[in-house]
Amino acid sequence: MSNKNKLAKFAEIDTFSNVYQHDESMKGRWYTAFDAKRPLVLELACGKGEYTVGQARMYPDRNYVGLDIKGNRIWRGAKTALEENIQNAAFLRCLINHIDRYFDEGEVSEIWITFPDPQPRKSKAKHRLVHPRFLELYRKVGGENVIINLKTDSTFYYNYAHEVIDEEGLEILTDIADVYAWEERPPEMNIKTFYENMWLEKGKKIKYLRFKL
Repeated sequence: MSNKNKLAKFAEIDTFSNVYQHDESMKGRWYTAFDAKRPLVLELACGKGEYTVGQARMYPDRNYVGLDIKGNRIWRGAKTALEENIQNAAFLRCLINHIDRYFDEGEVSEIWITFPDPQPRKSKAKHRLVHPRFLELYRKVGGENVIINLKTDSTFYYNYAHEVIDEEGLEILTDIADVYAWEERPPEMNIKTFYENMWLEKGKKIKYLRFKL
């Protein structure tokens, strides 16, 4: 994408009513971003917001916020939500390691991590979104019962998540090593992100973990 296109999208999201950029004033007040107060679900590093928008369509009884630091990516999901008048989807431009600045204790009921960068180098382990330091942040905004959903093509990342879950003594609710061989998969499992389509074309199996903090 050219810099000109990126700048145009950055300028446009400034006008979007469903995009909040580094807005700490929303902490504890996210229900005001939607047309009703409902359980709040986050999609971290949401990219184009496929899961934020897709699940908002499927589950009108929940509110969804997609987080990403790159405004030109958020643009696609936010624009789709506005075009389709999806009232239970919003987007926040921020760094994930600062989410406790934007969400109050217990404000979040569920978190989705879809196709994160596996950060395979050992020196980058602390940047993995299921690293214990991130889990502590998720506890701050969601409390002890917040549910984490991880969808990944990376066997390395899937195994690492298992290691962290074991070390932390967390409860696994669902563990699927091949999503598309799972006959009773829920409808949200059929939402495909840009990266998921890319990995599926290369023949990779998609893994899914759902666990409780």
